[in-house]
Amino acid sequence: MIPLPWQARLQRQAEARRTLGRDRTIHPATGVDVCSNDYLGLRRDPRLGGAAAAAGREHGAGAGAARLLRGTTPLHDALEATLAQWKGTEASLLFNTGYQANATLIPALVGKGDAVFSDALNHASLVDGCRMARAGGALVGIYRHLDLEDLDTQLAAWRTSAAPEAVALVATDTIFSMDGDAADLAALLDLCQRHEALLLVDEAHATGLLGVDGAGLAQLQGVHGRVPLTMGTLGKALGSFGAFVCCSSLLREHLVNTARGFIFSTALPPPVVGAALEGIRLARTEPWRRERALALAARLQNHLGQPARPSAIVPVPVGADAEAVRLAKSLQQQGFDVRAVRPPTVPEGSARLRITTGAHLEDAQVEALLEALNRIRKA
Repeated sequence: MIPLPWQARLQRQAEARRTLGRDRTIHPATGVDVCSNDYLGLRRDPRLGGAAAAAGREHGAGAGAARLLRGTTPLHDALEATLAQWKGTEASLLFNTGYQANATLIPALVGKGDAVFSDALNHASLVDGCRMARAGGALVGIYRHLDLEDLDTQLAAWRTSAAPEAVALVATDTIFSMDGDAADLAALLDLCQRHEALLLVDEAHATGLLGVDGAGLAQLQGVHGRVPLTMGTLGKALGSFGAFVCCSSLLREHLVNTARGFIFSTALPPPVVGAALEGIRLARTEPWRRERALALAARLQNHLGQPARPSAIVPVPVGADAEAVRLAKSLQQQGFDVRAVRPPTVPEGSARLRITTGAHLEDAQVEALLEALNRIRKA
């Protein structure tokens, strides 16, 4: 039987992926967790499970509707108030995922005649948000990774021809998820102020882990409460699920009325919200968790001869896609859940192993991982 056109195309694409060593498969978690984003080890903490169960008994297993219909419970309001207070902002707004938030925030803020400038290594959700903004008529500028001189030049050039009322948005990760390096938020704030631009930062991999009480990179770098628009997630260090934006009351009102990802999505389930509230409480009151996660990451970085980074992400550069897959499988066979990251998640020729550390890891497990990495490096 001759395949239909769509079947033939999908088959060709599948064969091309396999040839390049980029075929992705889903398989369950096994072995020691050194690849998830459970930085504080809260995902399986019984206190989060208990909070989720209590919320489900009182408010139901699901929200039942979007927030603007009947999907808001007192728990949603409490979580938004807690997040705003933690991040030092006037208001907060919940979203269902970090991808949904970033992808719909940007086109809700910039359109025809406006511009958005994005770091070259930003997360795919920010990239797709920029693409949707471009479809709406906004200019999209990609500046070199962490290169604020390049960003400054692009903003200045755009301002010379933009209308006085045009809006410029700068979007960046704070901790970049594949390299673990960090943006300079103080310098970005100064630059945005000079060019009258709005700064959006993605604190997904910093929330709960960095700062004196885990509020994020902004707190660590001394600009707590100064960032006008912060996105963060509840499903990484905080052990639950979902995302949020912290901002001014004016920005929140705008997003409630224009962000399609918020308007047209069923609200987060109450058990998830209850678990998130407990996760925030534990992140703030049990500092040993982030201290341990960061200390273990520093140990790995030092062992691998890498510069110190303010994150729990430790990339192991490999280069070739197939070699990264082979090394990941080798570590998996030795009992370590390590995954290979390949293009398009990372640039061509920069396939790697992405190792993460968390408070749940035991010293003996980390020592065994170091020995396994030594064996791989020698081989």
